[in-house]
Amino acid sequence: MRHGKAFNHLSRKKGHRMALLRNLAAALIRHKRITTTLAKAKALRVYIEPLMTKAKSNTTHSRRTVFAYLQNKDSITELFSGIAAKIASRPGGYTRVIRTGFRKGDGAEMAMIELVDYNEVMVSASKSAAPVAEVKKTRRGSRSKKKEAEGSTVENDSKDSSTEKE
Repeated sequence: MRHGKAFNHLSRKKGHRMALLRNLAAALIRHKRITTTLAKAKALRVYIEPLMTKAKSNTTHSRRTVFAYLQNKDSITELFSGIAAKIASRPGGYTRVIRTGFRKGDGAEMAMIELVDYNEVMVSASKSAAPVAEVKKTRRGSRSKKKEAEGSTVENDSKDSSTEKE
């Protein structure tokens, strides 16, 4: 039974699943973009995003915590030096999963998972679009302005009618 299943087990025992996710995470950190199955990409996103959040604070404790998950010194060095500097201002959502179609051999759905800040095409497009964005209007704010506008027109109408009578 699958009662309370909180994550995808990927049809593997715990040790095999942890080894798989460690290797995928190390490859993602090293190459910044990897192609794998959709299920593995989604599981990797859940696995690596908290580690990237930990990497923002470069302390001995956070390095040891992340090392317990990755078990790869080169990945730790790259994560805490290069990647952490780029994602410092981002509040979350460090990875992007893009579906790429189906694998020819077995029909498995494939996906590309990448670090968001390392895709130069998307980064340049978002920077050019950022200044053009409008300020979001809230419903509450526009509603109070309407009431004020209606109230001022009613007052103006009453002043106009009073001046016409005289």
